[in-house]
Amino acid sequence: MYVELEEAVRLREKGMHRQANELLMKLAEIHKKDGETHYHCAWSFDVLGKEKEAVPYYEKAIHLGLKPADLKGAYVGLGSTYRTLGRYKKAIETFEKGLCSFPDDPALNVFYSLALYNTGRHQESMYILLQQIIALSNHDEIKRYERAINLYSSQLDRIWQ
Repeated sequence: MYVELEEAVRLREKGMHRQANELLMKLAEIHKKDGETHYHCAWSFDVLGKEKEAVPYYEKAIHLGLKPADLKGAYVGLGSTYRTLGRYKKAIETFEKGLCSFPDDPALNVFYSLALYNTGRHQESMYILLQQIIALSNHDEIKRYERAINLYSSQLDRIWQ
């Protein structure tokens, strides 16, 4: 990360979102082939609630290449942005690409389940969410019923007689 990008990230972290966004747009214009700059620029638009403007920056960041942690964040950001814009098919495609590289990432899985829900794929959505609860919860009551939750998660409509 170069000095100006570090400054833009510091501005965002201090809550100076508009200033960070302005600097990041300039940096993205100067550093057209730097995926990290485009990723942070996209993020700055998201923080401002300007999801539509974030999309091309996320897309370009992923295309240019990112280190793994940023790539994971870009998949979450882009997929989530598509979802909030009602572009559910693109959201699902984005999350599925991200999950190919990061299959166990909880954020990708949870946001993917939201997009599945939006397309009427409720069983798949619930299955993923329940699996994340099992995987991430250390709560005694969840652990106590883990086997049952796991069983029911794939048979949500089954009537037991």
